[in-house]
Amino acid sequence: MDNKETLLKQTEDMMKKTIDKFNQEISGIRTERATTSLFDEIKVECYNTVMPINQLANIVVIDTKTIEIRPWDVSILQNIEKAIFQSSLGITPLNDGKVIRLTIPPLTEERRKNIVKQCHKITEDFRVSIRNERRIAMETVKKFEKEKKITEDEKYKLEEKLNKLVDIYIKKINEILSNKEKELLQV
Repeated sequence: MDNKETLLKQTEDMMKKTIDKFNQEISGIRTERATTSLFDEIKVECYNTVMPINQLANIVVIDTKTIEIRPWDVSILQNIEKAIFQSSLGITPLNDGKVIRLTIPPLTEERRKNIVKQCHKITEDFRVSIRNERRIAMETVKKFEKEKKITEDEKYKLEEKLNKLVDIYIKKINEILSNKEKELLQV
């Protein structure tokens, strides 16, 4: 594999990772549907460290509105409850001494619109990330040309391929956003 193909592959791999991270972040945004991904970013203070909640408990979706969190060690139940309170979920946990149950409340129209705005901001940040990955690759292409590793024609072809990659991955980001908007705005 030559420098050009390596550069394209590395750039596409970075863009794929960006899409994966975007998908993870956008799926953690609360809708009216119960999902375990709501807890992906919640960290719990226990055992003299901070750990992700999914490493401390079994998280189960009971039905479309209810989630149950069953810690492997009931002594950290209070810590998990505190972490949920401090999170941006806006859901009050019910602690019965053995498990925590969360009922996902319906979203108000105003809250839905605010969440959609939040999604748009996150989306724009990830679009910028994709474009930055292209910019970094373009700088490498210019360096290749300056060092006479590629011709001017090859430089333009590479830049065109990089632009096509950006178009593909920006389109994927927009599709994910569109699906999230539909999920949020359905009543």
